Amino acid sequence: MLKTDRVVIVEGKYDKIKLSSILDAVIIETEGFGIFSDKEKQRLIRRLAETRGLVILTDSDAAGFKIRSFIGSMVPADRIKHAYIPDIQGKERRKTSPSKEGKLGVEGVPQNIIAAALVKAGVLCEETAEPKKEVTKTDFYEDGFSGRADSSELRRKLSSKIGLPARLSSNALLQMVNTFMTYDDYKAAAESIKRSL
Repeated sequence: MLKTDRVVIVEGKYDKIKLSSILDAVIIETEGFGIFSDKEKQRLIRRLAETRGLVILTDSDAAGFKIRSFIGSMVPADRIKHAYIPDIQGKERRKTSPSKEGKLGVEGVPQNIIAAALVKAGVLCEETAEPKKEVTKTDFYEDGFSGRADSSELRRKLSSKIGLPARLSSNALLQMVNTFMTYDDYKAAAESIKRSL
């Protein structure tokens, strides 16, 4: 499996599913043009760019370039790497007809072509010998952030504490906690929130 420390931005959930099968990374979807009006997601992407840097991997059609350009306008250029898939004519399996331009999107492009695009962008890194200790779903449960009546309120407090949108799901928040915090920082934040109750 390939690995990058940067956060990868894709257009939709099928792109994210495709990338997750070959890439060990935080992957955020723009929900197509939804990014244009979603202020919370824009703030999240700016923060991720600041702390980790971004890789933008959108489709090679006009819509993909419009989304790429929009993100490029809200994030400093030195915090972005661009990975481009080539123009390949075709149709994704799940679709009944080709896209407007007749090109395959990220979800339809073979894995080796995506890997080559990431290599060309210069964003891949080696696996570390000693992986960082990550916060798990079990930690979230034991600390009250999932599985309890007041869990959603506790998650809101944790999101606020680290400057993230309040409406993140438990799984999304867990991913962001592992992106922005060390395990020890998380435990300290969890204890602080418990004491404030």
